[in-house]
Amino acid sequence: MKINKLLIAAVSALVLSTTAAIPAGGGGHIHDVDFSFEGPFGTYDEAQLRRGLQIYTEICSGCHGMQYVAIRTLADEGGPKLPAEYVREYAKQFEVPDEGDEAEPGDTREAKPSDHYPVGADPNAPDLSLMAKARAGFHGPYGSGINQLLQGTGGPEYIVAILTGYTGEEKEEAGTLFYENTAFPGGWIAMAPPLFGEDVEYEDGHSNELHHEAEDIAAFLMWTAEPKMMARKQTGFIAIILMTVLTVLLYATNKRIWAPVKKRAKEATS
Repeated sequence: MKINKLLIAAVSALVLSTTAAIPAGGGGHIHDVDFSFEGPFGTYDEAQLRRGLQIYTEICSGCHGMQYVAIRTLADEGGPKLPAEYVREYAKQFEVPDEGDEAEPGDTREAKPSDHYPVGADPNAPDLSLMAKARAGFHGPYGSGINQLLQGTGGPEYIVAILTGYTGEEKEEAGTLFYENTAFPGGWIAMAPPLFGEDVEYEDGHSNELHHEAEDIAAFLMWTAEPKMMARKQTGFIAIILMTVLTVLLYATNKRIWAPVKKRAKEATS
């Protein structure tokens, strides 16, 4: 009876954790997105990360920083994997604090690949480095461990929902303009819509409709929050294989060691 109750509870928890659309932290609707990096064998889409980088550079970086991301990682395996020469030229468009011996307080210089992205120009705009991990959606802390393994934490889905959730309605309160958003907790957000669709011209010719742009930047921000995800998955997969082989060997060894004892015991009772 106890086993049956446990099985029923486990099935119920799994069903509840895999519900397709549950409000994030009591907020609005978060819909599922089939990202390539989800699941135990998922990987980042290199082309999508490059498109997301383009959106961040041309649109988001005007307000938001990514101070925990080193620019050189854009050339790493498992990421956008840009040529080293391109990364060196790309870094030059950013200004970072100059901490040289002869620098004065407030001095800046061109960034180098070894530098991290600068902080955002808008002090009220959150840093985007860890956004995809900090803002969990329907797979997040309320989901089961199995659900998070298979579908992720829901952070990228939350970002997509916010970027595509603007209704066009506005209101002003205490001198601040708010925008209605179906995904944001409370339904109103102070950030103006950053994307409208066709905001950038992708170099690879990919569709730049709003939902595509939102998914691309969400995937890129997931990579900034967890750049070693592929290596972690690979390590975990190898560990599972080793544990499986070890379990089989231990079982076979146990059977072989105890076989003579069981045989003698059987003969003694016959």
